[in-house]
Amino acid sequence: MKSEETPFEGGPMDGRSLPVLLGPTGTPPKTYRIPVPDDAGGPPTVLVYRRVPRARSKRLGLPKGWKYEYDPEGKRGSALKWPWSKPDSAPDATPGGKPDDTHG
Repeated sequence: MKSEETPFEGGPMDGRSLPVLLGPTGTPPKTYRIPVPDDAGGPPTVLVYRRVPRARSKRLGLPKGWKYEYDPEGKRGSALKWPWSKPDSAPDATPGGKPDDTHG
């Protein structure tokens, strides 16, 4: 498999470069998760980095290389949203969780 030296910005990995495996299209993955073991033997802390363009070409605005930026919240975003998928759990719009009064 082919890999590419990819720089990391922000967080504990700031200023470092790691060889990242490229996918079939020649780009690194959208998110890069780094598990950091806990000294006390607890569950590992996971550092999450998101792929962003390193620079853009002048004429077409295409990405010229990639880098990873630290995502302190580490949410699992950027998943495919299909029309038939269930929506994310959103807070109820009705106050106090009571059913809507539709009978007037």
